[in-house]
Amino acid sequence: MDILIHFIQPFLSNISWIGALELGLIYALVALGVLISYKILDFPDLTADGSFPLGGAVCVVCILQGVNPWLATLLGTFAGALAGVITASLYIGFKIEKLLSSILMMIALYSINLRIMGMPNLALLGESTIYDVMPIEDDVKLALVRLLMAFFVVVIAKILFDLFFSTQIGLAVRATGTNTRMAKAQGININKMTILGMAISNGLIALAGALYVQSNGGVDISIGVGTIVIGLAAVIIGEALFSAKRIIWLTTAVVIGSVLYRGFIALALNNEALNSIGFGPQDLNLITAVLVVFVLVLPKLKQRFLAK
Repeated sequence: MDILIHFIQPFLSNISWIGALELGLIYALVALGVLISYKILDFPDLTADGSFPLGGAVCVVCILQGVNPWLATLLGTFAGALAGVITASLYIGFKIEKLLSSILMMIALYSINLRIMGMPNLALLGESTIYDVMPIEDDVKLALVRLLMAFFVVVIAKILFDLFFSTQIGLAVRATGTNTRMAKAQGININKMTILGMAISNGLIALAGALYVQSNGGVDISIGVGTIVIGLAAVIIGEALFSAKRIIWLTTAVVIGSVLYRGFIALALNNEALNSIGFGPQDLNLITAVLVVFVLVLPKLKQRFLAK
């Protein structure tokens, strides 16, 4: 770890940019989760706005109770997976529309998260986290450790993601989203595959929430606002810049899209020209919306230009 930090420190001496890269990697897990629901299962899922803080809330509460940070992170991931199972069950068992099922779960999770936390926010002051792999006092080195930890977690998650969706069960999940009737005709239990896919999707999003709160030093009830937009933005940017069909390249494109998205946001918020006309951190959602619109419109403009 010391060797890696020493090697990349000259290239990343600005803490704000290191933080942007770390956030990009953390939200890459959200993007992978959204990729499953949005792209693979064709399930418009807004549970993400609730499962992200759910993973963070469970993780923080467990750490405050003396649980090992890695185990607390795993428990937060399982909590998010359970939320995904309930969302899918509302659709399958009670025949509630997909979008409405996710909205109902998102609303319910707001109160559930408050119940788990006991108050609107909790701090991790002085508590051990997964980032405490070595005693470091220098702010830049600490930021680099967090960046490397996020990188390793994302790489492992991506490899497991690619391996799973190359198995028979993973292919069955993909077939369920691609063509439900054909999958059913082939003997695939589409209900089980939908539940499994939604569990993995929200589990990844909750894992991102658990990493985020440990990096941020605490959890707040509002951290989930806009999570689904961020995940969709990363997926859209990745697909627009790197058109890929194979799952291994598609997930790579999504991860890169998430990092680029956070980089664009950091660049916009730190741009002197934008700051001079009044843009600031309060305009984060506006910048996000404009960026997503630009990425959606860009391929169409490109097609028109090539046609001419």
